[in-house]
Amino acid sequence: MDQGRVSSTSIILMSLLCMLVFHSNMSFAEEHIVGDGKGWSFGVQNWPAGKTFKAGDTLVFNYSPTSHNVVVVNKSGYDSCVAPKGSKVYTSGADRITLAKGGNYFLCGFPGHCNLGQKIAVNAN
Repeated sequence: MDQGRVSSTSIILMSLLCMLVFHSNMSFAEEHIVGDGKGWSFGVQNWPAGKTFKAGDTLVFNYSPTSHNVVVVNKSGYDSCVAPKGSKVYTSGADRITLAKGGNYFLCGFPGHCNLGQKIAVNAN
């Protein structure tokens, strides 16, 4: 009877170990600093090119809050450089925004900044 318990316990432990090994290959969310060392500034619109983003990744926007902000917009707002009414505005200077699956669009809401390239479009898989 004791041998049956040891055997059952061993099977359960081995199953748990296998589950841990297989789940250790899961991909974890990454953190991306927008603009790299340059930060959230003019001409950053091409920063996402060549990078891969996943839903759940975090974008970090570093900037001077007296000179810039971050506005979450839709594609139309991104294309026109006009933030729709009710758009979420970040002003901390060190904003952390989690990406949703699909298109994610951001611009600086200070007058003229978006037209100078302070906007990014990020597609998260």
